[in-house]
Amino acid sequence: MRCPFCGSEDTQVKDSRPAEDFTSIRRRRICPDCGGRFTTFERVQLRELMVLKKTGRKAPFDRNKLVRSFQIALRKRPVDADRIERAVSGIVRRLESSGEAEISSEQIGLQVLEALKSLDDVAFVRYASVYRDFSHAEDFEKVIEEINAKIARDPGLEPGGQS
Repeated sequence: MRCPFCGSEDTQVKDSRPAEDFTSIRRRRICPDCGGRFTTFERVQLRELMVLKKTGRKAPFDRNKLVRSFQIALRKRPVDADRIERAVSGIVRRLESSGEAEISSEQIGLQVLEALKSLDDVAFVRYASVYRDFSHAEDFEKVIEEINAKIARDPGLEPGGQS
């Protein structure tokens, strides 16, 4: 691992342990050349995934884009970072174990919608408004009616997706 401070290619691992979500390894490293200390995370990657865009273009799957989608939808919402990380890791795991090397952006979007529906209703509506290309107030009303129907079926749910 290259040192981010001096660029040396010879860094040493001082400590390794599972990360909080148990889907990655957290490593503390030190550079013997400059003395810089830094942390790296190591994840299992089952296969190289390609995302098939609506335009037909292909792009490598980027986990960070998935994380950013969740962060944008959940901005200023009371959802723990651990729950977000578990949702992202679950989606990545399902995509990698699907057996497909190419996944459509639509499939990924549907999985994000499903995850957000269980995390937070407001974030779900935010993401759905972009993903489903809402253009009228009626589009929002339909989604809100879906959420209200879900709450009516399970009165233990609080508005906001938290139970």
